Amino acid sequence: MKQNEKQVLLIGLGLIGGSYAMGLKKAGWHVAAITRSQSTVDWALEHGIIDEGAAFVDPKLVGGANLIIFGLYPTAMVEWIREHQHLFCSGALLTDVSGVKCGIVDEIQSFLREDVEFIGSHPMAGREVSGVRNANDQIFVGANFIITPTEKNSEEAIEKVRALAKQLRFGKISILTPDEHDKMIGFVSQLTHAVAVSLMNMSDNTHLKDYTGDSFRDLTRIAKINEVMWSELFFLNKENLVGLIDDFIASIEELKQTIVEEDTEAIQTLFRRSTERRKYFDK
Repeated sequence: MKQNEKQVLLIGLGLIGGSYAMGLKKAGWHVAAITRSQSTVDWALEHGIIDEGAAFVDPKLVGGANLIIFGLYPTAMVEWIREHQHLFCSGALLTDVSGVKCGIVDEIQSFLREDVEFIGSHPMAGREVSGVRNANDQIFVGANFIITPTEKNSEEAIEKVRALAKQLRFGKISILTPDEHDKMIGFVSQLTHAVAVSLMNMSDNTHLKDYTGDSFRDLTRIAKINEVMWSELFFLNKENLVGLIDDFIASIEELKQTIVEEDTEAIQTLFRRSTERRKYFDK
């Protein structure tokens, strides 16, 4: 094994970046991190989550990693790579954790050095908290993982990212194009967050917590949301998400009409269909 074969650098050490660092350390990687806060670096070092780190762009850390994982917001990641790509070692593989791919992947690949490769990926895992102090690599166990290669990516890069996901103990690993990814994520992630946020904005009754049961808590769990990151994700996937919101409005209007008309057969058909489709998630 070459000395730098398992040298990984995390750019951004929040919840997901910190959880990656934790899991990769356990898998035998030498883990370095660059993040904005020195206190974050100090805490991660003290708790054994990383081996070394910096609160500035350290050329030694960047040039010493053959795998670099970006835990930045999408637009910040693009600019970071554009500005600092001269520091990458030749042959370095770059990937990310961001929830939108169209435009971002293509843009990076359009200006990236020819001896460096970027391939998009997306861990479908998270928590309603943020920061490295809440990092926990257990959130990846059995979770879904998506790789989004383009025609500019090599089979070797795909397999390296697949191996990374396996080391972090993800379950189902899927390959989608960036466009397929954004359409799917728009439905299963962004639309669900939009619904949860809308529910919580419908009422300012602070006593709801005194009356609600598990159904409301479960449905609105993801309404505790990072407003900076999620507004960026919504805007970057605007075309898909707006169309899906229209589809959701049409679907709930259909349900509303069955109630208005007291159409027992129609409403029970909707209930049976939803029950059958939800069963696939229980297998």
